Amino acid sequence: MEETGSQLELIHKYFDEISPLQLQQLEALDALYKHWNNQINVISRKDIDSLYEKHVLHSLSIAAAFEFEPTTEILDIGTGGGFPGIPLAIFFPESKFHLVDSIGKKIKVAESIAESIGLKNCKFEQIRAEQLPKKRYDLVVSRAVAPLKDLWNWSKPLLRKSEINSNDELANGLICLKGGDLAREISDSGCRPRVMEIIDIFPEPYFKEKFILYVPYGKR
Repeated sequence: MEETGSQLELIHKYFDEISPLQLQQLEALDALYKHWNNQINVISRKDIDSLYEKHVLHSLSIAAAFEFEPTTEILDIGTGGGFPGIPLAIFFPESKFHLVDSIGKKIKVAESIAESIGLKNCKFEQIRAEQLPKKRYDLVVSRAVAPLKDLWNWSKPLLRKSEINSNDELANGLICLKGGDLAREISDSGCRPRVMEIIDIFPEPYFKEKFILYVPYGKR
């Protein structure tokens, strides 16, 4: 518990307005992911002890950069064990999240964890991104799942033209977490994303060369 508390201090460092329920949900993630990781390898074994920095805080860099309006509908493509969708759903309880992944056992883990912490604003589905029916979303999020070109091709048909987050900071679009040298990937995508360095948001060594890429719909 002490180890979990020290990790949670990292969340408090950057998010000081967390409700008791959100704190309880975040705190529960440690034991739940360790339990599931002993059965199904959803998180790298070397990363499980750094869950809050490498997975939770990384996911919440999106929350630090953008504010989602209530009732915003968000699709998380390739969620794996629930990232970035579950931390974002905790942080934005009035938004609606649809977490999808092609691997059934990973979706099972994410769904079980969300149920265990009482998340009411998520639904889960085993499906490949390119097979998703043309339901419309306000935003698509993803974390290191596929090249930007593919992510945008999957996302574009699923985005609404009308905007609930009707401001210059967050038009409907794709928000993805990426790392490394992205020049070639961005060039190949044909997109002109807004690129944000996460280390400017969370000045921790781990976030060096990690980025948020945001492609607004209609402004690519």
